[in-house]
Amino acid sequence: MTILIAFACGLLFGGGLWLSGMADPANVLGFLDISGHWNPILAGVLGGAVAMTLPGFWLLRRRGHTVAGQVLHWPRRWPPDGRLVAGSVLFGAGWGLSGVCPGPALVLLGLDGGKAVVLIACIALGWLGGRWVSQKITRTT
Repeated sequence: MTILIAFACGLLFGGGLWLSGMADPANVLGFLDISGHWNPILAGVLGGAVAMTLPGFWLLRRRGHTVAGQVLHWPRRWPPDGRLVAGSVLFGAGWGLSGVCPGPALVLLGLDGGKAVVLIACIALGWLGGRWVSQKITRTT
């Protein structure tokens, strides 16, 4: 049942990305181009996503478990540490340079496979590099 729910959520997410135009890097790069032909569509998509998600998170926090009955463990890390800030900066830089977030990168596999494979490989290398650095830091402290 959990796999079926995850599949349905992924399908809904991918369909939403495609339908909203967020699978097209030109829309994301147009949002970042504040001095040229600015395209505000990303702000609308993000605002709509937050508006739809907040009531669901509120309900999940009250219930304490998912529809499938899994217990939820909410993060309690505050303030953010250096690793989170560094990872966020790298994520944002990669997103800004490519115009593609990891979610839409997976959607692009079906639309423009060649570019998506390169992007996903770079994401994987960045993830593995981050894990390696984290392990080195943990071992030295």
